[in-house]
Amino acid sequence: MASSVPDDGASAAAAAATADPAAAAAEAPGRRIVVAVDESEESTHALNWCLANVVSSSGGDTLVLLHARRPRPVYAAMDSSGYMMTSDVMASMDKYAAAVSAAAVGKAKHICAAFPHVTVETMVESGDPRDVICDATEKMAADLLVMGTHGYGLIQRAFLGSVSNHCAQNCKCPVLIVKRPK
Repeated sequence: MASSVPDDGASAAAAAATADPAAAAAEAPGRRIVVAVDESEESTHALNWCLANVVSSSGGDTLVLLHARRPRPVYAAMDSSGYMMTSDVMASMDKYAAAVSAAAVGKAKHICAAFPHVTVETMVESGDPRDVICDATEKMAADLLVMGTHGYGLIQRAFLGSVSNHCAQNCKCPVLIVKRPK
């Protein structure tokens, strides 16, 4: 579900990007920097920090805004009383999830609009964010992954897991975790 706007129509590079993202990344000038975005302030801070400190001011870098949408839980098909939810309710839940994704990516694209020298692509994938981010960075041969951290304590990390920690341990590319100032 990646989307981007080609510069000059259907070029050979655009065709190669569609066929094999890793091959296109190898041929493209500059770096392919993936920024994991969600609806949090930590994500926004990481994107702003990346644009100010990582992305080349002379151009050539491609920034991929990656949003990992958590899939609808299986247990959501039943409410607390045990009755099955209608397809309308489940469709409404899917529509809401799509709206959250669109808002997160839209906000990130709006921030990037102030940097016209940066090529921006977007990608929304469904699944566990830890797996989605690691898989996507490998498929597109990313040069760097930039992400924020929610700064959970030890107990919260034990129950919820840490997406940034998982990515730092499992992504094949370098990972830059940007902490939000307190």
